[in-house]
Order: sequence, then C-alpha cells, then structure tokens
Amino acid sequence: MRVVARQTKRYLAPGALFFVILTLLYAPASLFWDNRESVELERFMNTNTNPASVLTTVPSSFDWGQVALTYLPPDHVNPLPRGRPKSLPRVQHSFGRESSAEAEIRRTRRNEVRSVFANDWQSYRQYAWKKDALTPVSAGSRDQFSGWAATLVDSLDTLWIMGFKDEFEEAVAAVAEIDFGSSTTPRVNIFETTIRYLGGLLAAYDLSQRKVLLDKAVELGNLIYGGFNTPSRMPVDFIDFAAAKEGQGLNIEEWVVSASPGTLSMELTRLSQLTGDPKYYDVASRLMREFHAQQSQTLLPGLWPIWVSMKNLDLHGRREFTLGGSADSLYEYLPKMYALLGGLDPMYENMTTNFIEAAMDYLFFRPMLPNGEDILISGNVNVNTDGQAFFDPESEHLTCFIGGTVALAGRLLGKRDYVEVGAKLADGCAYAYQAFESGIMPERYNMVPCEPTQDGTCPWDEEMWLRAKEQRREWKPHLPKGFTTAKDPRHLLRPEAIESLFVLYRITGDATYQELAWDMFQAVTRASRTKHGHASVRDVTQVFEEETRDSNLEDFMETFWLAETLKYYYLIFSPPDLISLDEWVLNTEAHPFRRPK
Repeated sequence: MRVVARQTKRYLAPGALFFVILTLLYAPASLFWDNRESVELERFMNTNTNPASVLTTVPSSFDWGQVALTYLPPDHVNPLPRGRPKSLPRVQHSFGRESSAEAEIRRTRRNEVRSVFANDWQSYRQYAWKKDALTPVSAGSRDQFSGWAATLVDSLDTLWIMGFKDEFEEAVAAVAEIDFGSSTTPRVNIFETTIRYLGGLLAAYDLSQRKVLLDKAVELGNLIYGGFNTPSRMPVDFIDFAAAKEGQGLNIEEWVVSASPGTLSMELTRLSQLTGDPKYYDVASRLMREFHAQQSQTLLPGLWPIWVSMKNLDLHGRREFTLGGSADSLYEYLPKMYALLGGLDPMYENMTTNFIEAAMDYLFFRPMLPNGEDILISGNVNVNTDGQAFFDPESEHLTCFIGGTVALAGRLLGKRDYVEVGAKLADGCAYAYQAFESGIMPERYNMVPCEPTQDGTCPWDEEMWLRAKEQRREWKPHLPKGFTTAKDPRHLLRPEAIESLFVLYRITGDATYQELAWDMFQAVTRASRTKHGHASVRDVTQVFEEETRDSNLEDFMETFWLAETLKYYYLIFSPPDLISLDEWVLNTEAHPFRRPK
C-alpha cells in the first residue's frame, strides 16, 4: 500500500528562482500583500499599557507547587536541550502579489468568520460566562472540564488574534480569578487539561505577555506535574484530585489510549522554556523517550498501538493501529516538538520519519471514486495473533489533521515527497466534505480502496462498489458513490479538515485551499446555526430545511469551535504573516507557541 507522491505544479522549478528574486526585489510594494492589517494587529500586540497588564493574580485555594511528591523530582532532572537553535528550513510559501480584487474577497470572507466568532462569543458571555461550555439551543451552560471556564481559556488567543481587545482584557481578568485548587469533578483529565487549559494560557501569554496568564499556567502546570507522581514517573490518565493533594503517589491506570500520555510534551516543554524551570520538560522528556524506545518494537514498527500501558511500560504489544481518535495527537506532536526545540533533539526527527514511513506503508490508501480523483485517506489496521496485518478502510474526521502534519514534517525535514503526500491527504478530507449534499463530511465513514494497476490509475468499478456496500449493514441509499458507510453521520464542529487546508495553504500558497475552506465554512455554519451560537449536527448525510434544522442539532458547542475551527478559518483568510508557521507552532488545540530563534 506504499504511497507514491504525485507530481505537482505547486513548486517553482529551480530555473525560475533568479526571475522570482528579481521580481521580489523590483516589484512595487502595492503589488504585494497589503500589510496594513498586520500592522494594525502588531500595534495591538505590542500594547501593554492596559489594566489587564497590571492585574494581580488571585492565588488558587491550593498551592500545587508546595506538595511534597513521593516520586518527584527524580535525582537527576533533564535540562532543556542546550545550544543555538538550528536554522530549520522555511515552512511557509514565499507569498507574492495580491490583487485588490483578491484582497477584497479575502477580507470579506475573513470578516464573515470574525462576525460568526463575535456572535458566538457574546452568547457564551451572556449565557455561560465562566462555565466550561455553551449549550446554544437552550441558551444554557455545561461544565465538563473541571469547571475552570474551558471555553473562556480556550478562546483567549482567538480573541487576541482576531483583534477583540476589550473582550480579551475582560477574559484575562476572569482568568486571574480561576481557582485551580477546586474542581467540579473528583478526577481531572490530564490530556484535556493540558491541551485546552495549559495550552490556552501559554499561547495567550506568548501573544500578549500578560503576566497573570503565566502565573496561572504555572499553577496549573504544577497540578499536571503532580500527575506524573507515580512509581514509574509516567502520567496517569485521570488525576485523583484529593489524592494528588496528599502527594503520596497516584494509582496509574492499566491501559490508556496512546494519545493521552503522548500529547503532553509541547505544553510542558513550553512551560519550561518560559519559566526556566526544567522540571516540566523533564517529565515530558522521560515519557517521550519511552515512546521512542519502543517505536521499532511494535507489531507495525514505526506506529504505536491505540492502547498502551503506562503502568507496565508496554507501549508496543497491542494489535489495533490508527492515526485517528485515541492516537491522533501523539503523532501530531512529533514534528511540532522538533520545531519547538529548534531541531536540537534528533529523537523527534527520528520518530517523525519512522511514523510517516510506516503510515505510507500501512495506513494511507487511495479510494476508488467515480471520477478517479487522486486523493488519499488514512485507514486502520488490526494485526492478528499470527502477525498478519488486516487493513480496514474506515476513516474519521479526527484523522484529517494528518495532511497538515505530514506536510509540515516535509517542510521541517526537507522532504518534498512528504509535502506531496500531505497535500493528497488534505485533498481527501476536502473531497469528503464536497461529496455530501450538505457540504459536510460525517464523523466516521468507509470507502473502497483502489485495486493496484500497472499504470497507477484507479478506474471506477461499479460492481466492486456494489459488492462492498452490500457487505456493510450501515450503508444507506442516499450516500454518495464511493462511500460504503457513514457510520457516524454527525458533525461536531471539528477543526481537523480546515486545519490541514490552512497548513497546506501556508506551505504551498495554492489559493485553491482558500476556496475549499470558504465552501466548508458556509456549509458548516449554515447547518449548525442556532439563535445563540452553533451546535453539533446530528446527521450531515441529509439536508434539513431552515424550519426543521433545529431538530438536527445537539444542544452543545464544543470549546474547540471557538478555539480551533473558527481560528483556522480566520487565519486562512488573513495575511500570511499573521501567526506565521516559521515563527509559531500550534498545539493540538490550535494554541500558538513561539518557536525559538
């Protein structure tokens, strides 16, 4: 199933380089991106004379930094890698001229995204202020992540990036009063707390330099650090809040999904970079070195199974493999950690290359489609007791991050074929959106892999598709040709597809990705709109009219709608120097951390 990268016109031939340099040097400034938008934002970003900048942090009711931990710190604490950061290859495309007509279209679209965010933020502020999430149909609220105002913290950097200055300052004042010593739940999910709360605080601090945000990040970082207080110094999946306060050591779970421990590295590393305290990086580094040590020992070397045991340090023995839910962000963080550490730890380069090569061998497939589109989808593999790998052509929205991740790795590591593969994967998710009448891809679906041909084409075989769909009890007559199921027909306002389109646009400069993004944005906002925000959609395989749309909605708006999805839509229609991928690296919740220089 080895993937062969397509030829593309998205890159300049070497012979054209001299001409391009001359064009860049002598073209008048009016032919290029109008950077007045960026200048305006930079002025806001560099303003630090407002009330929020001198806010006093209200300490939490419990000081997690003062707990005497049984197993931490270890006798030797690993310091951050020393030395001058490497000069890594440029990630972003060298964008050229933008006509006035193109600029007007882009600004109009960006402002529409900003307007949707503004309306939904005001609904959160009115009906769910300081709660974790808005319920937009009933105009209520819900606490799901310990009651620390998840939507508010998760949206801080979006407020900043979109230029909502007053709203940002109000939110920072609310953050100053969050009590990380108390929780609405007896157990705290370490993964969600890290990516949403700690990631949100660190990114907002990186952008604004508001001290209160770093103060609160340290409080929370000390809680998360205590989640490694186990005999193996590996993290628990859920922190027992009461036991953590005692410091006697936590009971580590038998089996957890690999994404949970595998997605703690970026945030803890950035916290050490900002504070100078290496203890956070130390526990993350020990954890990831265990993943590295066992990467070649799994049943699909290069990939880790969905289930791992941090208790027994078994990260290789189980038989189910995917890049989708339960494993996704483990892989996403590997090239991003390479960038965040300035290329100073070759372990992350090695792990990145190993997983992509294995994924191209085992997981990526070209689906059979009526018009023969040359796209890629990422599926799943189960390995039986005899060591045979059985491929399952099922994918999900969560897997759509992989196009952007593979392309980013290609840029950082200087591997052009990875960028090509990433583009095909991003195109695959865009195709899944376009294929359905609603314009939205379902949460989970199946397709038919191509049969290998001598010339590398993928001819449509009606009989094969008919046989495949008849074997699937989930197939329904209204599904588009090429799809054999829409196992989970919902759309949860997820960001992964637009995330990959954004990354591919910034890497290639291909405006086609902006057009795809605009179609997706219109389809999603139309289907999910309520009076008080946007809600998850129950079934995207059918189109509901305006008067019946509410019957197709679930009364919930995930925090990532404001933190990720709308942010990526906004950024793809913004000047490319806004959150440049050569200056920032975004965590799995789209929180940007500054790359070292």
